[in-house]
Amino acid sequence: MLWTLIVGLIVGAIAKFLMPGRDPGGWIITMVLGVAGAFVANFIGSSLGWYDQGEAAGLVASVIGAIILLAIYRAIIGRNQIPHRGV
Repeated sequence: MLWTLIVGLIVGAIAKFLMPGRDPGGWIITMVLGVAGAFVANFIGSSLGWYDQGEAAGLVASVIGAIILLAIYRAIIGRNQIPHRGV
């Protein structure tokens, strides 16, 4: 479990580096998106026959999954935020 969180943080950081921008949530959201990205990559890869049962997705596929989730996260959060007006 600890190893998954560490890898998730690394994958999430790589995804944020490749897709820069301001995101609310900080490193916790980054870690969650990284871990979830690995699960998304594993699910898609298994569905397409790229991975066998119980085989984990690779780093590149996990980063791609995290980028997909980061884009979805930004689209949802971006619509729900109230624009800030300067004084």
